[in-house]
Amino acid sequence: MNKLLFFSIFLIIAVAVGGYIILNNTSQSEGELTGMLAGMKATIYKSSSCGCCDIYTKYPKKYGFQVEIVDILDLDSIKTKYNIPGNMQSCHTTVMGDYFVEGHMPIEAINKLLEEKPDIAGIALPGMPSGSPGMPGYKQENFVVYQVANDGGISEFMRI
Repeated sequence: MNKLLFFSIFLIIAVAVGGYIILNNTSQSEGELTGMLAGMKATIYKSSSCGCCDIYTKYPKKYGFQVEIVDILDLDSIKTKYNIPGNMQSCHTTVMGDYFVEGHMPIEAINKLLEEKPDIAGIALPGMPSGSPGMPGYKQENFVVYQVANDGGISEFMRI
């Protein structure tokens, strides 16, 4: 077996196992959120070739969201449609009601957004932080979740 094929198989298995562990390690406070969010529609726009995005799609389902998955070739068109600033972008975009939720967002931030209903365009967890929902590895530091105002302004929404 050539080294590239072996490495590819190893990487796929590592991402799958990491995602399984992340999605099945739910704290008590996360588990309590299910009832408040159950039944809301979440549309996830992602690339069909992204393994971490596939893992993340299971995360909102775990909390009772009705998830629609849309595989698209040009994610830039979605980022443009929702006016997501370049420095706030991640590998997939979720739309929930009137808000975008960018990236591997923890349920605590989604719950705060949907409970408080601030007058903003959406929230973002830029990049692909280790240990965030759908990403392998361990959480290295607090996740800084940003809010994007309707005029494009960016400020801190919360730290988790």
